[in-house]
Amino acid sequence: MPGRGPRPSRATRVFACGATVGLVADLLVGDPRRGHPVAAFGRAAAAVERRLWRDDRGRGVLHTALCAGGTVALGALAARTARRSRPASVALTAASVWAVVGGTTLGREARAIAGALEAGDLEVARERMPHLVGRDPQALDGPAMARAVVESVAENTSDAVVGALFWGAVAGVPGLLGFRAVNTLDAMVGHKSPRHRRYGWASARLDDLAGWPGARLTAVLATVAGGDPRGAVRAWRADAGGHPSPNAGPVEAAFAGALGVRLGGTLSYGGRVEHRPVLNDGGRPVEVTDIERAVRLSRRVTWLTLAACVGGRILTDTVKRRTK
Repeated sequence: MPGRGPRPSRATRVFACGATVGLVADLLVGDPRRGHPVAAFGRAAAAVERRLWRDDRGRGVLHTALCAGGTVALGALAARTARRSRPASVALTAASVWAVVGGTTLGREARAIAGALEAGDLEVARERMPHLVGRDPQALDGPAMARAVVESVAENTSDAVVGALFWGAVAGVPGLLGFRAVNTLDAMVGHKSPRHRRYGWASARLDDLAGWPGARLTAVLATVAGGDPRGAVRAWRADAGGHPSPNAGPVEAAFAGALGVRLGGTLSYGGRVEHRPVLNDGGRPVEVTDIERAVRLSRRVTWLTLAACVGGRILTDTVKRRTK
């Protein structure tokens, strides 16, 4: 038709269709209770660790290279094999997106804890907390659990959804699988325990690098999609830098400002107490009802991320055509 612009590239159309189908599959199905690909990767990475572990950074670098690099290579091989057929490429992208994103399970677990808190059953809420957060649930009362859930929803929106989609838009299936591998390795060995302080250094640093763009995109979209854009920007600018994580800081601060709540403060991880800066100090304390608000904000950010990633690819296609 006259006036219609050039079509997006084949790779862009494959990503757009595959990512949409994958997100819809996650929305309808969520994560499987058994046989999840990420769990299988975790078992393989744990087996590699058992063979390689030494209290040494070099061994940790090798562990990260083998696990993350092997996953990227596997994704590249699968994408190359499927390239001859557009339906196969779309199906592979959809399956990869479904496998690596966890938005529906994130919301499901958050709502389960919210339900227990609303019913006044703190023990049930504490039993479910390890499904979502790493801190010691026995050290938390009801308001502290609600705050922890909101913080986890914010951080995992970046880690479990936005970051994966961003790298999928940049590098296709290898980007999707590679990001999830890096993020999973960080959760397994990237913490500062005596066993992993040296060995997990490479995984932690690589996760910081891989998560940097997705975290900023999450913060921007939370600002756009939240109820208080000015508050989100203000909290992000004022408080994100004080957070010990360079990526969780902007995300949690933006969510805090967008929701009008106060996050951060004293946390307990396995008996180790951390005193973190307060995010959005002018906000009110988190209430149980804010968990649902955070989940809904996370869902809006998810679909805005898909739109932004597809739009970014279309823009890149246009620029490439004009510079040829």
